[in-house]
Amino acid sequence: MLRKTVAGLKAVLGIDAAWTEREPSGVALIADNGSGWALVEAAASYTAFLGVEKDAGPIARHRGSVPDPRSLIAAANGKIGATVDLVAVDMPLSLTPIVSRRVSDNMISSMYGARHASTHTPSATRPGKLSDELRVRFEDAGYPLAVSELHSRALLEVYPHPALIELAAADRRLPYKQSKIRKYWPDNDPAARRAKLLQTWSQIVELLDVQIRGVKDALPLPSMGARGYELKAFEDALDAVVCAWVGACALTGRARAYGDWQSAIWVPVSPPS
Repeated sequence: MLRKTVAGLKAVLGIDAAWTEREPSGVALIADNGSGWALVEAAASYTAFLGVEKDAGPIARHRGSVPDPRSLIAAANGKIGATVDLVAVDMPLSLTPIVSRRVSDNMISSMYGARHASTHTPSATRPGKLSDELRVRFEDAGYPLAVSELHSRALLEVYPHPALIELAAADRRLPYKQSKIRKYWPDNDPAARRAKLLQTWSQIVELLDVQIRGVKDALPLPSMGARGYELKAFEDALDAVVCAWVGACALTGRARAYGDWQSAIWVPVSPPS
């Protein structure tokens, strides 16, 4: 457990939030006690992070559930012995009900569309109520949505695809979604696609481990013969770490908010040194 060894320990909770309650959501907690960012924990579901899921290893079969922001914050605070500063979530969030594409979606798509990292189009039904309730409940827990300036505690919307472009200084979106490997490599057989996916995951883990100690140890790659749900669990936990990293960038002044007064998507401003 990381304890506060210097004044101003910083901590970020990253959440790869599913757009439905049926799918699991990855959660990652990182902290900096003055010696650089370190991964405290990465889990593939809310219940695994809260410690109420049996057999909740990194490649276990995880289930979806309704997020409870107060419980997540309390669990994170207990794991570090301090208070989380930021919560960075990969889900459309807005100060007003989401009914269609937002200014923030259009700005990200304008900035990163040519690099194949446009946003998905949110709607009143997806993520809809789940998004509204998540924002309100985090605000009730003391983490209001930040769309321009950061406060002492805040909730941020982040998007892993442009974040990974910046992390890797890549020309285009990294091919790391296991559900799309046939689209990424249509001319390869299944084994070759699986090998390329694992190679991309290895690259991302290596890059994150430079920024956050302990990522490589906490996220060993699945085997070539891993089942689909094992790959999904790894990807969800990996995405959560990416979300947390973007939060760390924002906390240290290295991220930009793309949006307006209603919503903003935070993206690292440049490849880290």
